This record gives sequence, structure tokens and C-alpha cells, in this order.
Amino acid sequence: MDPSDRGGHREEIAATGHLARLWRPVGESRSIGVWRADDEHDLHEKVLGTLSLRPWMTLTATALESHPNDPGGTGATP
Repeated sequence: MDPSDRGGHREEIAATGHLARLWRPVGESRSIGVWRADDEHDLHEKVLGTLSLRPWMTLTATALESHPNDPGGTGATP
């Protein structure tokens, strides 16, 4: 089980399209995720703010846009 998802909330968020990808760097307990939201406010309030471990998490949000040379991309914003 992913420690950032103790309540099984990850599947619900993924089903809504907010959680695109989630990784854990080898040997570390932190996670790196690609999340989708209308804007940063919605990301924090409606998505990340609903995580059960949110009070103990340190978050950094970086807006992303598609790269034209992304081999898996569609050219749309992630």
C-alpha cells in the first residue's frame, strides 16, 4: 500500500482523472506525482486537500505543459 493513500483514496482520485501518475524514488519514502486540476487552487483544495495524510505532507506544485517531442504526448496540456 502506498503510504500516501492509507484510506484507499488513490483509486477514487485516479478515477476522476486528477491523479495521472505516481512514483516513489528508489530508497526514499517520498512520492512524486503528476496531478490534474483546473488550476493550482483547485489542485490544493479539491484534490490534494482531500488526502488523509495531507496535514503531514509537504507539497510543491509545478505547473506543466506538454512538450512537442514527448513520445507519449498528444500535444495537450497534461
